[in-house]
This record gives sequence, C-alpha cells and structure tokens, in this order.
Amino acid sequence: MTPRRVLPVSLLAVSALALAACASDSGDGAGGDASAPIVASTNVYASLAQALVGDATEVTAVIDDATQDPHAYEASARDRLAVQDADVVIMNGGGYDPFMDELVGEGADVISAVEFSHDFPGNEGHEAEEDHDHEHAEGEGHEGHEHIEGLNEHVWYDPHTMISLVEAITEEIEHELPDLVDPAVLEADRDALVGELEGIETRLEDLAGSHEGEGVFLTEPIGGYLATTAGLEDVTPEGFAESVEEGQDVPPATLLAATRAIESGDVAVVLANAQTGGAETERVIDAADAAGVPVVELGELLGDGQTYVEWMTGNVDALEAALS
Repeated sequence: MTPRRVLPVSLLAVSALALAACASDSGDGAGGDASAPIVASTNVYASLAQALVGDATEVTAVIDDATQDPHAYEASARDRLAVQDADVVIMNGGGYDPFMDELVGEGADVISAVEFSHDFPGNEGHEAEEDHDHEHAEGEGHEGHEHIEGLNEHVWYDPHTMISLVEAITEEIEHELPDLVDPAVLEADRDALVGELEGIETRLEDLAGSHEGEGVFLTEPIGGYLATTAGLEDVTPEGFAESVEEGQDVPPATLLAATRAIESGDVAVVLANAQTGGAETERVIDAADAAGVPVVELGELLGDGQTYVEWMTGNVDALEAALS
C-alpha cells in the first residue's frame, strides 16, 4: 500500500536533530554571539535576517532547536543578555513567543511579525506594509505581542506577510545599523529574498488555480495561511484545532465530527503540526490513513542548516504532492 503521509524534507531529519540537540545543547538558550547586533526569537526569523546581512554578522536566534516549543520556552539569563544588547530584535508576537516580552524590557523597539499580517487588527483591507509603522514600539509597550483573539499567529506560513516583514527588517537595519552592510548590497539581498518569497507565493496561488475550494483539515491552526493561499477550504469542525493547540481535550462530539469529516470524502489533505499534538491528532491521522487522505506534517522551526526559503519550498512541495 502506498504511504499517504507526506513530510517536507525539513522534517525528515528532525529525529536525528533531536538526538544531536540532546547531546550538544548546553541549555544556556541563545546560540551564537551573546552580543550579536540582530536577535530573533526563533531561527525562522533569524534566517530571513541572515539572508539580508549575509556574512556581515551572525544573526542570533533565541530558539534554534527544532524540538523546542516556543509557546512553552523558558528564557535563560544568556537569552536576556543577547536580546537586551541587540540593536534589532525580531519576534513573532501575537502570543506565540511570550518569553520575548520578558526579555526586551519596557520601551524596546521590536519588530513584531504578526503586525504585518492582513489579519492583524487595523490592517484588514489594507496593505499591511503601508499601514504599519514599526517605530511605534519604542516607548509604547507591546500591543501586538500579546495573544489576540481570532488571530492565527503562525504568520511565517504566509509568504505575503513575510515579504512585508523583510521590507521592515531591511529598513530597521538601515536605521539602527547603518554601517553593518553596504546599502547597495543590502538592497540587492532584500530584492533577491523578496523575489524568492514571491516565487513561493506564486506557487501557492497556482495550486489555488487547480484546487480552489477543495477541503483541508487542520489539526492545529499552523497550516491555515498556507491552506488559504492555496485556495483550500477549511472543513475542520469548530473548536478542534484550537483545543489541540491549547492542549485541551477535544470534546467527544467534536472528535466524532472530525473523523466523520475525514471519512466523508470532502477532505483533500490533512495539515498537521509535526512537533505537537496528542491522541486526538493521532486519531485524525489514523482516520486519514484509513480513508486514503494524504497528511502533510508542518513544523514550527527550521531544521539544522536550512534557510527559510529552502524550508518553505519543501512545505509547498509536500502540499503540492499531496494534492496531486
């Protein structure tokens, strides 16, 4: 029988990475130089910033281990030092990486990725990059960093939001670190990265042209933006994904509705979180396997040695293979 579960290349080495991390992780938190000028909450955002600055400096990620859960991460003293010494700080926001709020301090100027999403309050119907002023964070607290009801905070799976974020990171580097990278080189790196992100977005839009309206089951909200850009219709029973993400038991009636949705033939693909989940997620995956519905497992962090573009390209490859 042909295997139905589809894993992006980035996830195939996670088990090996976990073993390596156990052997090498000192538990001190942020890797790299504790006095790095650019620090990001996770290696997802560190990778984007690294692509902009090239060899000029090493961007530090507070979390760079694919087995860590940013929701539950406990920051170390070294993490605090790294963040407070940085000139440019990048985080996800929206309650995803709450440990960063404790590290940045009052009045810090922080780039919060969720604020560039079209779904962020105040951005609906507008270009997020035109509406957002990332200078606002200085002296005004962290309005975009706490959990926002109804907002899917997994915005790194939305290439359009990442394009806006890359533009903002570039501006912040120009403003805070004017001597770090030659302006012409920084501009060229930005254009190259934006071009790659636009390519990913175009591939997802092409999938929408072929699979518009097909059903997707989300075991957690992590794959929501990817599915939306690909034109898929979310048929997950209300409350299932949210309960799993928050570590709560899924009500029996909702779980029954979930398995029936899988068995109905209305689901073209299941998108699952490869790093979390529990019995309810496994129940859905088992139902999908039995019904011949492909499962794509998505991660929250980059695997060792991967760039954001490589990682997201692998995710789109897996989704495309599942839908075909």
